[in-house]
Amino acid sequence: MWTKEFQCGGHESALLDCRSSGSDRNTCSPGKAVGLTCSEPVRLVGGASRCAGTLEVKHEGDWRPVHDYYWTLKEADVVCRDLDCGSAVSTRRRKESSERSVWRINPLCDHSGSSLRDCLISSSSSSIVDLTCSDYVRLVNGTSLCSGRLEVKSNHSNQSNQWWSSVCEDDFDQQDAEVVCRELGCGAPSVLQGALYGEVEAPMWTKEFQCGGHESALLDCRSSGSDRNTCSPGKAVGLTCSEPVRLVGGDSRCAGTLEVKHEGDWRPVHDSDWTLKKAAVSCRDLDCGSAVSTRQREESSERSVWMINSYCVLSRSALRECLRSGSSSVIVDLTCSDLLLQPIITVSSSMYGVSKAQQQGARALRRSTFTILCSIQPQYPGGSFHLTFTSSNSAHNYTQPAVNHSAHFLFPAAEPAHQGSYSCVYHLYVFNHTFSSESRLLSLTVLDPTPLIIKAIVLPLTLLVVNVALYSYCKANRGRMPCRQKNTELDHYILGVPAAEEEEEEEEEEEEEEEEEAQGAE
Repeated sequence: MWTKEFQCGGHESALLDCRSSGSDRNTCSPGKAVGLTCSEPVRLVGGASRCAGTLEVKHEGDWRPVHDYYWTLKEADVVCRDLDCGSAVSTRRRKESSERSVWRINPLCDHSGSSLRDCLISSSSSSIVDLTCSDYVRLVNGTSLCSGRLEVKSNHSNQSNQWWSSVCEDDFDQQDAEVVCRELGCGAPSVLQGALYGEVEAPMWTKEFQCGGHESALLDCRSSGSDRNTCSPGKAVGLTCSEPVRLVGGDSRCAGTLEVKHEGDWRPVHDSDWTLKKAAVSCRDLDCGSAVSTRQREESSERSVWMINSYCVLSRSALRECLRSGSSSVIVDLTCSDLLLQPIITVSSSMYGVSKAQQQGARALRRSTFTILCSIQPQYPGGSFHLTFTSSNSAHNYTQPAVNHSAHFLFPAAEPAHQGSYSCVYHLYVFNHTFSSESRLLSLTVLDPTPLIIKAIVLPLTLLVVNVALYSYCKANRGRMPCRQKNTELDHYILGVPAAEEEEEEEEEEEEEEEEEAQGAE
């Protein structure tokens, strides 16, 4: 261990230029060796804040702007992190009127994980990099700049005493999430769930955000007056914003010209080495399955496009993080596997009517006729439906062509062997590829009709016998006890005879009996 104490004033150019203590130190406690991290000599100048402006790096004692033909959000995010400025929101190349001394970045070095300062080459150029960071908001531990655990920079009024705080899920809702995703330059929020990107210890943000959803920055939102002191474990906000990617001009949302929104601008994509492996990133971002086909299409004239950095995409970064501005007449068309809508499966039976695929399932009586209908909303003509059936001990497939976007599968007599799970799979050949889409499962139960028949016959007969016996008893004991109680009207309704009509019949019978008795007396 070094035996003397350094006594630097802070202005010295070298450590050994500092004064030191006269006496030696003989011991040093375990774990007390100095560990030190120096910030990167990077700054943003000429912007509205210290987290926006022209990127400059100090190297060999010289502050110069940066030029890099392959500059993307992924490289920019390293700078934002070094500046403690959140995450990268936008980056662009700005053309100046004349060339000047710049630092050019070696892309192979930069993608190796080295620091920016280690990858600089002296050069001259009129194109320099402008950068905007999110400043007070960031997502950490995510799979891209648009996902992660939400952190907010606390005490933003005092730059010398700032720290990053996580936000409690109970104090954050969908409108708050919309503001964060917009502030970070991402698409709409798609997942909002606590502890999704790792748990965190204190500190926690102490107030509840009360955003309307239209604000441009989270700290522009109102917040609660009272502080929160605790947040349950697993309740730190995890947020995933959708990637601002779309396919346009095709026959569905999963086919067409690939466009990306970056720096507020939707543009088509150009890549001279565009492959299915790269295209898979876009299909994944669109939740459109896997890439089926891709091609480069030549247009009549050049227009503004987003160029793709191949090194960046192949490292499994999001497409938005790998773009740079450019112009070209060649753009990318893409078709993903999830091209079709989901089919609908229903079952109709003579006893139970029509049932859709749902949690409680459908029913059919044994030996009754039932029909399973497969249908899909109109997208393309033609295609076919495959009905798949799976039970505990067998599996079957039935196929019919789609007529008017549907197919009927008739079963003349339901048997226990028909009990199980059914699904409709729609197959369609289009764009020189075969696409498939599967419905939800429909669970069918086949019931034995015997208990129902017995119940339908025995119950009415039992009620009839009870009512006849009760009527005979009351008639035999007429005048000695009240037999017509309100609660006995129920059996009349069960037998389908209104109580009022029954009373009229009894009155007519009593009148006839009285007339017979009077005639006998005469």
